[in-house]
Amino acid sequence: MGEEIELERSSFSDLSDWKQDNISTAINALKKSCQKIKDNTNEYIDMLSAIKIPTADYLKICSNLTNVRPIKYKEFIENNFTPYLVKYNGESEGKFTSYYEAELHAAYHKTERYKYPIYGRPFDLIELNLQDFDKTLPNKRLVGRIKGNKFIPYYSRAEIHDKPLNAPVILWGDNEVDIYVMQIQGSAVAQMEDGSKIRIGYADNNGRQFKGIGSILLEEKLIKPGQASMGKIKKWLKENPEKAVAPMNKNERYVFHRLINSEGPIGAQGVSLTAGRSLAVDRKYIPLGALLWLETNGPDKEEIHKLVIAQDIGGAIKGGVRGDYFWGSGGDDVLEKAGKMHAKGKYYILLPKDAKVN
Repeated sequence: MGEEIELERSSFSDLSDWKQDNISTAINALKKSCQKIKDNTNEYIDMLSAIKIPTADYLKICSNLTNVRPIKYKEFIENNFTPYLVKYNGESEGKFTSYYEAELHAAYHKTERYKYPIYGRPFDLIELNLQDFDKTLPNKRLVGRIKGNKFIPYYSRAEIHDKPLNAPVILWGDNEVDIYVMQIQGSAVAQMEDGSKIRIGYADNNGRQFKGIGSILLEEKLIKPGQASMGKIKKWLKENPEKAVAPMNKNERYVFHRLINSEGPIGAQGVSLTAGRSLAVDRKYIPLGALLWLETNGPDKEEIHKLVIAQDIGGAIKGGVRGDYFWGSGGDDVLEKAGKMHAKGKYYILLPKDAKVN
């Protein structure tokens, strides 16, 4: 698994409040991951992660899970999994934040009000992996475009902002800040002119480095440290539209979207996320689809001790003990809740009992 990540065998009695958690919604989220893993022909459920979970072991559990009554869910988990405390560089404590599915107003056609494009994946965006050319090179995805005979980085946020893009416009939004927040969160629900709602999902990104808008505004001394919650940041951006463009562009990462038809936003594993049960992780270490027992604190210092599933990733989610907790969908009230969460915590990964731990 590499020198950075370490697993310490534990027991369910080590999990704080394990007996108190009603895991039914977590099992429903797990069943979604199981459906995705059924299509997996690889040896492990996630070939990109340092922790390797054999696909065959997981599929056996998934198959047996379909016949389990809800009252027996916890017993089933205990009988089929072993918890391991995850340590990263010798530490079991890491940082946990939260994200949500944003809301914005949009239209199918450009008008005086709806004049800000929500782009789909650009036609000229190209991706490659170094290992496709040489197996000895790092397993790394590169995103760029062709200029002349060269493969160069894709356009930065500032470049995309300043000129039309060779990309489909899937919808038009009524302000840049809501689109920006949607890009940070990865998805949104669009309130359409006719009163209908459309879900917008993540499609790709420009491959540039992500930098949080909070740290940018603090560096520029545009907000004070006590104003760095996402709700207050969004309020400042909307109240200062002329000043907001330059700092927003300092985050070079730009996210492209697609229209989706699902009960929730689609995470990186390709399944709809479940509020309070889906976790974004760094899949360099944690495999998508893995069960995790999370112990951290919410935005109001309340304890969060519950079973979650690794079903998503994020540009700022880096490290072996690092998570972004999916809060759910909603407006600015949900944003304020999600944006305030910034806590220390830990998690245990639940591995199939038959799986070999390297």
